[in-house]
Order: sequence, then C-alpha cells, then structure tokens
Amino acid sequence: MVDKKPEPKVEEKSKGIIGKIKEGIDDKDEQLAFLSTIVRLSVLVWSAGILTLAYVKLPAAFNIPEQKLDPTFIASVFTGTLATFGVAAAGKKNGAGSSANISKKDMEFLIAKASETAPAQTIRIEQAPVTIVPTAAPKK
Repeated sequence: MVDKKPEPKVEEKSKGIIGKIKEGIDDKDEQLAFLSTIVRLSVLVWSAGILTLAYVKLPAAFNIPEQKLDPTFIASVFTGTLATFGVAAAGKKNGAGSSANISKKDMEFLIAKASETAPAQTIRIEQAPVTIVPTAAPKK
C-alpha cells in the first residue's frame, strides 16, 4: 500500500475588492468600466446624501449640530454625476415655442381643436410707455 501524504494547505491571501473584480471579469476594459460605474455611483450616493442633509432638519436626539452650507456645489456634482448616467434635468426654456418641436401644421390643428372645445378669445393690449409731465400751476 502506498500512503498518500497530505498536501500542505496553502492559505490564500484574502483578495480586496479590486482583486475580486479582476477575478470576476476577464476583459480589462470591462473591469475599468465596472470600476468607473462603482465610483460614479458612490459619488452620486454621497452627493444625494449631502443634499438631503442640507434640506432636512435632523431631530435633536441625534446630537448632530445643524449645518449651514450652500448646496450649490453639491447640486452641481449631483447633476453632473447624473448626466454621466444619461439622466438630464429639465430646465426652463427661453422664448416662446422653444419647449416643444411642433410644426406649423400641428399648431394650427391644435388651435382649431381648442377653439371647438372651448371658444375663447385672448386680447393682448400693448401700450407705449406713459410719461408724466408736470404742468405749471394755475395762478390765483
């Protein structure tokens, strides 16, 4: 009989998060894409948390003093990070009709349908600036 010697156990070092990513994903580009997504998500969660704390008053039981901060920078970081995921915030549009791409034919159709359902007329009055000029007081 041949006795088999037990093989010595080699302890593997515990791999960090980057080592696990390298092990789980083979392609180098996919590894970098995954890592960048994790970083962007962490920045998004951080900025969302700070923005929330800027607008929420915490109960006194937490013993955390109220923070007086300007959330403008944090909001720009938050919206910038959202933009990297393809989410865009809707903003106010300047100018009439710039908020939607409607053709002239579609607009005329909408006006005709609107006049059938609720006939109304809008009158716009424009007036030149009024000037007040003092006159000489009458003599008594």
